[in-house]
Amino acid sequence: MNCETDVALIITVVKKGWAEVALKASVDAGAQGGTVMYGRGIGMHERKTILGMRIEPEKEILITAVKRNLSDQVMLAISEAAELSKPGQGISMMLPLDKVIGRVHMIPEDDSFFPLSAMEVDRQEEKEAEKNMKDGPKC
Repeated sequence: MNCETDVALIITVVKKGWAEVALKASVDAGAQGGTVMYGRGIGMHERKTILGMRIEPEKEILITAVKRNLSDQVMLAISEAAELSKPGQGISMMLPLDKVIGRVHMIPEDDSFFPLSAMEVDRQEEKEAEKNMKDGPKC
């Protein structure tokens, strides 16, 4: 079981069309990806009406799990790219995560991500699995 404990979750809510900008900035700052969801909501800068009917603006929500040592730079990059310092642009928040299981990383086709060969990685994973059977899971 691959369990991480030094991870933070960055949640960013932006106006429709801005999540892609925020996602690109987060990846450029060191995040390994993110998840975009869609929602709706209203803030103090979005209380518009048409013919007396209130409009509920569409939102995009970007969820990004990052190593804690990268979390500040990723959040800053998102803030700058999505212009979060301007009123009505959105909000970003960070939460510490106690445990994360199942985070899969993208591996480049040239395998430059791993310094070891696939066979060496398999052997190391087998040794770690045997050790975990004796010691129990790390988390």
